[in-house]
Amino acid sequence: MVAMGRVYKETSKSLSESSPSLPVSTSTSTTDTVNGSHEFRINGYSLSKGIGIGKYTASEMFVVGGYAWAVYFYPDGKSVEDNATYVSLFIALASEGTDVRALFELTLMDQSGKGRHKVHTHFGRPLESGPYTLKYRGSMWGYKRFFKRTTLETSDYLKDDCLIVNCTVGVVRSHTEGPKIYSIPVPPSDFGQHFGQLLESGKGTDVGFEIDGEIFSAHKLVLAARSPVFRAQFFGPMKDQNSHCIIVEDMEAPVFKNQKYGADDSSDMMGKKWSSAALLVVLDNSKISYYTGCNHVIDA
Repeated sequence: MVAMGRVYKETSKSLSESSPSLPVSTSTSTTDTVNGSHEFRINGYSLSKGIGIGKYTASEMFVVGGYAWAVYFYPDGKSVEDNATYVSLFIALASEGTDVRALFELTLMDQSGKGRHKVHTHFGRPLESGPYTLKYRGSMWGYKRFFKRTTLETSDYLKDDCLIVNCTVGVVRSHTEGPKIYSIPVPPSDFGQHFGQLLESGKGTDVGFEIDGEIFSAHKLVLAARSPVFRAQFFGPMKDQNSHCIIVEDMEAPVFKNQKYGADDSSDMMGKKWSSAALLVVLDNSKISYYTGCNHVIDA
């Protein structure tokens, strides 16, 4: 008896590599921290002793990563079991939040100038279980046995009955980014206005429209670009290089002057400020005749 089945062939190339014509999109997930620090000065340390185990002195709240934080110092310690042998130091989440992931650093500053600070930190070292997670408001991270009181009171950390604690918080955040789309503002078109200014100056005009005995100059290139009729007349196989005058019938000159011209349809394109391309608006339904100098050529 022969068993039948499918045969799969291993390949080192992915489908996207073997088919380069496939569309490919990209995105990047980045996890980093928003960091901030707060200095907490504890003046009158000796007077804070004896307030009771589990009682604390708190810093002002400070904001890092969109959350409020506070430093809690326990002169008589936080744990009853230690019988006030140690001072305790904690950083607490002081605003509403759930599952806030963060890195912390608590530093008791050496005030002798020797730089021998007492540092407990998450920063700059691998974390086996990742950042610390604070579940809700009031959650804390720190040390019940931060420093033995008798040792602290004879150390360089205490000067003029003052302790200085520096606290750094790094709130973990993750975000995913795709290709960036840049938006470039485009100013309103002044195309029609420029044509109007060119026409008003009279520079480069090479054809005229005669309306009710009055001549209006224009540019053949602009008219040809906007109208297949003018394009054939001026540049087609039957073009007449000597066509310089076009008679427009069934229209009076004042009516033509008062039309609102210009590709941008702006209100300042009245009267003389008109675009030769916009002649098509009023010529479309008018009877026109083409002349070579003073000689009649064609009726349209």
